[in-house]
Amino acid sequence: MVNRNLLRQFDLSEEDLEQELAEAMGIENYDPAHPVVTFMEGEDFDVNNIIKGRVLNIVGDDVVVDVGYKSEGVIPLEEWKDEGLDKVVPPKVGDDIMVLLESVEDESGAIVLSYRKAKRQKEWEDIIAKHKEGDVVSGAVTRKIKGGLLVNIGVNVFLPASQVDIRRPPDIGDYIGRNIDCKILKIDEARRNIVVSRRKLIEDDRAERKSKLLGEIEVGQIRKGIVKNIAEFGAFVDLGGIDGLLHITDMSWGRVNNPHEVVKIDQELEVYIINVDKEKEKIALGLKQKSKSPWEDVAAKYPIASRHTGEVVNVMSYGAFVKLEPGIEGLVHISEMSWTKRINHPNELVSSGDSIEVQVLNINKDKQEISLGIKQVQANPWDKVAERYPPNMQVEGIVRNLTNYGAFIEIEEGIDGLLHVSDMSWVRKVGHPSDVLNKGDKVKCIVLSVDQEKRRIALGLKQMANDPWEGDIPGRYHPGDTVKGKVTKITNFGVFVELEPGLEGLLHISELTDGKVDKPDAVVKQDQEIEVRVLRVDPAERKIGLSRKKVSDEEGVILEEAAVPTEDNGAAPKRELRGGKGAGGDLITMPEAEPKPAEEPGA
Repeated sequence: MVNRNLLRQFDLSEEDLEQELAEAMGIENYDPAHPVVTFMEGEDFDVNNIIKGRVLNIVGDDVVVDVGYKSEGVIPLEEWKDEGLDKVVPPKVGDDIMVLLESVEDESGAIVLSYRKAKRQKEWEDIIAKHKEGDVVSGAVTRKIKGGLLVNIGVNVFLPASQVDIRRPPDIGDYIGRNIDCKILKIDEARRNIVVSRRKLIEDDRAERKSKLLGEIEVGQIRKGIVKNIAEFGAFVDLGGIDGLLHITDMSWGRVNNPHEVVKIDQELEVYIINVDKEKEKIALGLKQKSKSPWEDVAAKYPIASRHTGEVVNVMSYGAFVKLEPGIEGLVHISEMSWTKRINHPNELVSSGDSIEVQVLNINKDKQEISLGIKQVQANPWDKVAERYPPNMQVEGIVRNLTNYGAFIEIEEGIDGLLHVSDMSWVRKVGHPSDVLNKGDKVKCIVLSVDQEKRRIALGLKQMANDPWEGDIPGRYHPGDTVKGKVTKITNFGVFVELEPGLEGLLHISELTDGKVDKPDAVVKQDQEIEVRVLRVDPAERKIGLSRKKVSDEEGVILEEAAVPTEDNGAAPKRELRGGKGAGGDLITMPEAEPKPAEEPGA
């Protein structure tokens, strides 16, 4: 090859040079149609210029290229690697190619050429010539790099991860190998760098379609859309420019626990337009509205008092939801589960998935609510309680619970009777049921009464035996008798003394001693054995009054209290001193004593 610049230097024409070379080479019949040399376009051999060359030979992994310089250039065969095919596609000897002159001479005196760089520079110049910022370009995603993707649109351009889609995908690597459209955001000619955005293209397209859609969409329409995102409360559906919300409650007339049960990402749906807010650009969508509501005929299908079989679909602390058919669920409240059992939580009786029989109790069509009952399909044991437990019948049960006013006795499963504290003992003052019974005790009682309407049974424990106050107590205890007992309770007004098991008398504070007493526990102690004298026995009030005053003085005079009745039944008796040592046996009447404080109730 001959560089035309050389011709200009020696003031020769191409024809003159060709003729002289032909003569020098001994060519007798020179034909200009078959030139002896090949002339190249004028090249200045400036570094970083793209020049034309011809492949002379391929030696091993090198390609020898003649560009019309005094020496050939050598280019690595690797530069002919086709990235799409991932293999080297070598040139053919004699091929004309464009190469980049990187250096006129290297250390060995050869020129340095690059086929790859020339190709890329030519591609870059072609792209710059054809495109500007804002243009839409297409290309294949070649690979994933830090911060985004490379897209080949003739040259590799950068697609940031944030610009891949409106919602950033979980893995942008899924786009490798896909052909996509993007919008050019920025061209940096100095750095030969182009940044593109697929998101911007989508947003611009959506904005245009949104404006059109908002002008056309109306409540009641059926529109097609693509599920773009799923949340706990529903799914977002792209209607073509704008997303609408398909709430979980509008997916089905039946129960939907999770939106994933009904829809999937990228699924195409036909949805019903429930509501449109064009100002806020919000659209409410529905699936169930495309079909008739099962609640329209609910009263006819499920009349009150009718019985049906349903499936337990959810169990809450207050009751269980039962599905009668898809879209129709009723609530069995915990209070409607059993006539007799004490239920702390519905899961004691039912579990999700159970098939049970229920009775319709009430229907509220406006609120789409049905009240159901389980116990109503069973016989009510309270209907025959009065018949099975007549008054005076002896029953046996377990103490289930204790309260301040009595004990609840379970006489059969779910049937409790109340044993009131006043019916626990004939002779003992019971302050709390725990004084007599413990939870879990087995006890026999007498049925006193049954109130079937209020579902109450009154029981008695003391009625298991005869009332001793109507029998031997008045006959065994007389005023003036001296008896022994144990202190069972100390109060601010006196002391209770147990005279025999279950029988107590009151030792009033005024009868504790001859002197003045402020606190009973200063005189006697709990559980102390003491000797007392019976002052009075009152069968009507079921009370025994006691005294612990001295029975003799220092001079040996015997003191006896004569129970001299007064108009108020002996509130202030007179004392009589009967003869003893130093008294001569004379009867001495003492002045009337100061009245005693009134006794506390229950003495």
